[in-house]
Amino acid sequence: MNLEKIPLDELWEKMQDDLYDGLADEVVAATAETLRRQLTPQEILANGLIAGMDIVGEDFRDGILFVPEVLMAAKAMKAAVALLRPLLVESDVPKFGTVVIGTVKGDIHDIGKNLVAMMMEGAGFEVINLGVNTDANKFLAALRDHNAQILGMSALLTTTMPYMRTVVQALKDEGLRDKTYVMVGGAAVNAAFAEDIEADAYGPDAATAVSLAKWAIKHEKRL
Repeated sequence: MNLEKIPLDELWEKMQDDLYDGLADEVVAATAETLRRQLTPQEILANGLIAGMDIVGEDFRDGILFVPEVLMAAKAMKAAVALLRPLLVESDVPKFGTVVIGTVKGDIHDIGKNLVAMMMEGAGFEVINLGVNTDANKFLAALRDHNAQILGMSALLTTTMPYMRTVVQALKDEGLRDKTYVMVGGAAVNAAFAEDIEADAYGPDAATAVSLAKWAIKHEKRL
């Protein structure tokens, strides 16, 4: 198929469909074509990749897709994001804040968390990505070592999200809570849970998470 001849709206739809089907080569090719058309990485993420993964996430929650299919879609997205990452992070703008981010202990899901980290970097933050299965001590050590103002925690599973409360309590015990803006997100998390564990904010998606972090820095919330 000659991607150059496809109208943009159809190209977005093709990218989403191929992502849903876990077709990495096709998703990468469509991403390359959108870049050739001089679309911004932010537009490509929002209209193609994130939109496609939102559908994958919904169908996973509804039992239409299962873990193997989700992993294939995630692999396809990672391949496409590799094309966008240099364009998102290249900037001469000085870093205006530091974010420590990680998936909490017991959870090994990182697609959404990595997307948030990448977009944070693109927005001018220094991001310390701790990966998956991160315990409270590792979070606290990173906050201290990097003098970070913001902590982002992610959880996909309902069984791991309560560990976020453990981390918030550890921040209190170590005298770091008042200095740290705590953001939580992930498929299992919602605004009510964030409020219940006394987090400062809930980010339902990567774009919202970036906006919240910028707001926190601007208003010096808990900084």
